[in-house]
Amino acid sequence: MSEEIPDAQDPEMLRQKLALETAPIAWRELERFHARGVVVQAAETLDLVEVGYQLTQDNKSQVEQWMQAGELGSVADADARDWHASNREVWALVIAPWVLIQKDKPA
Repeated sequence: MSEEIPDAQDPEMLRQKLALETAPIAWRELERFHARGVVVQAAETLDLVEVGYQLTQDNKSQVEQWMQAGELGSVADADARDWHASNREVWALVIAPWVLIQKDKPA
């Protein structure tokens, strides 16, 4: 009897995999990535897993739409300083070379 191997390219399987890879992390742990310009902040209104999925699919039109709407972009230096001072924790998902974050737990 052979077992079927799940298709790694199946959109729902990939979304589930990405959901399992999200985790809270102290902002201070991400500061070196912020300094390199690879931290991308998603608005709390977005689903962090969906943002990660769209990045893996190279969906430039959706990413640009989020960026133009101000829902996706770099972390402001003032926010980074505040988060350092308050030892803030954020939710993160690595989609190399990017580190996606949200200030609050994704829905």
